[in-house]
Amino acid sequence: MHAHRLRPVVVALAAVALAAVLTGCQGDDSAAGSAGSSGAGATAGSAPGTADGKGTGKGEGTGTAGAGATATPTPAAKVTGPAKPTAPAKPAAPAADCVDEAPDPDHVDPDEIAVYRVEELDGSTGKVNLVIQHGAWGCAGKDGDGAPFVVTGEDSRWALDQAAYVTATNPVTGSSENQRIGVQELIDWIKAHPDSGLVFKYETGDDGSIDRLEQVYTP
Repeated sequence: MHAHRLRPVVVALAAVALAAVLTGCQGDDSAAGSAGSSGAGATAGSAPGTADGKGTGKGEGTGTAGAGATATPTPAAKVTGPAKPTAPAKPAAPAADCVDEAPDPDHVDPDEIAVYRVEELDGSTGKVNLVIQHGAWGCAGKDGDGAPFVVTGEDSRWALDQAAYVTATNPVTGSSENQRIGVQELIDWIKAHPDSGLVFKYETGDDGSIDRLEQVYTP
């Protein structure tokens, strides 16, 4: 009797418990579905792609430093015109290269002499004296003649070593080019043509005597 009365109560409690279990399962499924949908949506939204779902591999946005930063402009270089040419320095006045009168002793040619005569010395000396005059080259004449050697002062005597190196041109050798000759050949010619005034470049040796004599060709 009591058993029949309790059966409907037990059935009712079992039904309530089953309903509670079913409700709990549905809630877990809904939560799982919501979480899955949210995760998929976040993944899809975080990686932009093309319509077929493939990523382009290119970033869409630029960083703040790339898009928002403004580069400081570099000032343009100042353009200047071409440098102004400077006036060339005036050349120094050329030194006089010829004289029109007898030069003073400070302006004679330092290594050229005019030879006029020869004076014999004792043979034991191995030298002869040349009678010479110092001077400087004059200016060429308007008639086309060569420049003269303008002498100054009195005759001087200078020893010539008989072993000296000597060259001569016209009229001693009849050539316009210097040719080496012996000292005696020069002595003989000067004796045959005294006071000719031929011009020679000279050098001296350790003893002060002339050991090199080269005639200067004058047309």
